[in-house]
Order: sequence, then structure tokens, then C-alpha cells
Amino acid sequence: MRDNRSSLSKVFGRIDVFAIGFGTMVGWTWIMMATTWLTRAGFWGAIIAFIVGTLIIMGVGAAYGELASAFPLAGGEVVYIYRAMGGKAAWIVGWIMTFAYLGVAAWEGIALATAVDSVLPLGRFVPLWDIAGYTVHFSWAAVGMLGAVVMLLLNLFGSRPAVIFQVMGTAAVVFIALLLFFGGITFGSIDNVGEEFRSMDGFFYVFFMVPSMLIGFDVIPQSAEEMNIPPRAIGKMALMCIIFSASWYLLIIAGLALSAPVEVRMSGSVPAADVISYVFRNDTFGQILVLGGILGILTSWNGFFMGATRLLFALGRAKLLPEIFGKVHPRYKTPWAATILVGTICITAPLLGRNALTWFMDTSAFCSLFAYCCVCLAFVLLRKYEPDLNRPFKVRFGMPVGILVTFVALLYFCIYVEDTLADARSSYNELVLIGIWMILGLIMALWAKKDFGRISIREREVLIFGEKLARRNNR
Repeated sequence: MRDNRSSLSKVFGRIDVFAIGFGTMVGWTWIMMATTWLTRAGFWGAIIAFIVGTLIIMGVGAAYGELASAFPLAGGEVVYIYRAMGGKAAWIVGWIMTFAYLGVAAWEGIALATAVDSVLPLGRFVPLWDIAGYTVHFSWAAVGMLGAVVMLLLNLFGSRPAVIFQVMGTAAVVFIALLLFFGGITFGSIDNVGEEFRSMDGFFYVFFMVPSMLIGFDVIPQSAEEMNIPPRAIGKMALMCIIFSASWYLLIIAGLALSAPVEVRMSGSVPAADVISYVFRNDTFGQILVLGGILGILTSWNGFFMGATRLLFALGRAKLLPEIFGKVHPRYKTPWAATILVGTICITAPLLGRNALTWFMDTSAFCSLFAYCCVCLAFVLLRKYEPDLNRPFKVRFGMPVGILVTFVALLYFCIYVEDTLADARSSYNELVLIGIWMILGLIMALWAKKDFGRISIREREVLIFGEKLARRNNR
């Protein structure tokens, strides 16, 4: 069979890849939550919780890294799960992971409106409707909607503009963290740190937030097909982004702890901004930090936007979704239909109001953890059934490590479901969102099956992997 599948251009270098991974992993949450980590866990409690959580995520990242080096193709989970478990599992995991990215991308528009409103009150004009007790005003929602339009255009007209923005925004976010950290060292005091270890409950509170803070490294495998670097380097970059992002969060925690006493850290509406204003004795620094947080929102938004569109592209190219999603623009070489769909969802999300922040956060975490479990299982299965597969980046002690990481990921997923989604009454909105998404996916999958009819295993292999990586013994 001739390999006539659509493909994406190789335009990303190492700096681009790093900016995609790291920039996606930092956002706005740390500005609001980092001081709470210190208060609930204590200084060393928060630090150790982050380190332990990072080690677990590094295990997952290692599995992703090995698989991405073996299959440097768009669509990450779709590719790995298909190879290990078949088409139905690939569709389920790919569609669910798409919603994880879409949930965060949709969340970012609401976060942007909230962030801008904290430093530049938007006013409450043109009330639209009430959702879950919150009145949505057009003056507030318009900010997030405008940001979504920018993201749509940025990703529609070529990959390079999106990545150039990512590099610039990421550099600014790094500067903000260093400013806070060195401000704490220079002008702060060790006396401001407070309790070193507050309680095990506080420790686990921070520990269970680590995966949601480090989600984003998995965007790197989604765009592996566009990377102009050796396959081995793709695997290394995934781990490097995890390590760098965790170090960045540790700098933030240390800087906040040194910069201001507990009463200052917990007194304001934007805690981290109040702390940096306190340590530098100037409110301008607080505004600079919020600006850094807004840039974090935009770089995270951009990364998850790219991740969602590449997953939709991979599903469309494999004919697991309507073919239009697997097409690239003839001029801009972007998955244009997938980009428009993701952009449209992001534009409408702020109309759900501020309470949707929690809904999207919970559903995204649930979907991501589910996908992580499946990718770790795929890692183990492929180590068993394809031991001779070319793995340019190969994890040492792969099978034992894979089994351990899979067990830990499953355990964490079960704990998360029990803690967050087990009570149907309190998680009603989240369950509705997931249900709507799965119904939409089923309709689109049936539409694709109607258009394409029965596709041979060999044809599907070539569509997903290309002639070079497709298995020869499938007909």
C-alpha cells in the first residue's frame, strides 16, 4: 500500500521543544495556591511532597519518552495505545486525552479573565445568565473569548508563530520565578519561613496536587512529528521539562517562604503578588508577577491547544474520526479543522462562568490520569511483545520500572476518583461534561465508520505509523 497519509512539517528545534513542554506546565494556579501549600504542609513538607510527586511523574515521563522516541509521530497516546492494545482502545484513550487538553485549554480562557480582573477590574456589564449561582457578564467573559480568538489565529496560520510566542512567554515566566526567589534571598529572612513540617494531611494535600501542576510534559509527544531533532532527544526532552518545571516550582515555594511572614502570605486576594510587593516594598512588583502569571496562562494555553489539535489530527488521519480532522492546510501545514474545533470550544467556554474553572480542572485531571495509566500499561505490553522494537531512548530496567509506575499510576487514579468524582451529587457538572464529550465522540466515530466502511488492519497501520514504522505482519 502506498503511503499517502497527511503529515506535519518538521519545524521545531530543541529550544522550541523545551518551550512547548515547560511553558505548558506553568500557568496561573501557583500564584493563588503556592502560599496555601506552605501554610498546610509547612516549608519542608511542601518541598518534600513536590520532590516525591515529581519522582512519580518522572516515571510516567520516562515511559512517554521511550515510546515517543520509538514512534516520533503526532498523536502520542493514539499511536502508543493502538500499537499495544488495538484500535478501539486507541480511540477511547485518544478521545479522553483530547478532552483533558481541551478542558485545560477551555479553563485558561476563564483563568485569563479572572487574572486580568484581579489587577484591572473589568466591571460587570451586560449580564447574560446565571450558571451554578454565578452571573456571567459579557464584559468579563469577553476577555477570555478574545484570548481564545488569539490562540486560534496563532495556531491556525503555521506552527512557527505559536512556538515563537511560546519561547518568548516562557522566558518571561522564568524571569518572574528568579525575581521572586532572589528577592526572598536578598531582602527576605529565614524567620519568615514558619513551620517546617505542619502535618501529614498537609503533605498529602500538596502531594496530590503535584500531577496537576506538572501536567503538560505529555504535550511533547503530541508534536513529536514536527520536531527536527533526533528521536533519542525527544525522550530526553520530556524528562528534562519535568525536572526543570519541578525545580521552577521549588524556587517559587522557597522564594515565597523567605520573602514574607505567614500573615502576609495569606492575607491578600492574589497571595504571591502580595508577597513580592512586600519583599520589594513596591506594588509594581506585584503587578509584574501577575503579568508573569498571565503569560503563564497564555503559554500553558498555547501548549494544550497544540496538544488537543495534534490528537484530533492523529485520530482523523487514522480514520477513527471524520477524515477532515486528519487533513493539513496546504499552505500553513497545520491541522486546520482540528484547530478550528478546539478554538471554537475555547471561545465559548468563558460563557459558562467562573465556576466552570473547577469543572474543567477536575475533568482534565481525571482524563489525564486515566491516559497516564493506559500509556504506562502500553509501555509494559510493548516491552513484552515487541522487545526488538527500535527504542532510541530506552529506560533502564524497563520492565520492572514500567510495572511499578503502572501500579502507582493506577493507585493514584483510584484515589483521585474516590476523592473527587465518587460523589455523583458533588461532581454532577463534571460527569455531565465527560458524558457529553463521550457521546459527541461516539457520534463522530460512527460518522467516520459510515464514510470509510471497513478498513483493513494493514491500511490502518500505515495511516497511523507510515510505511517505515508499520508492522509488516499485519494484513
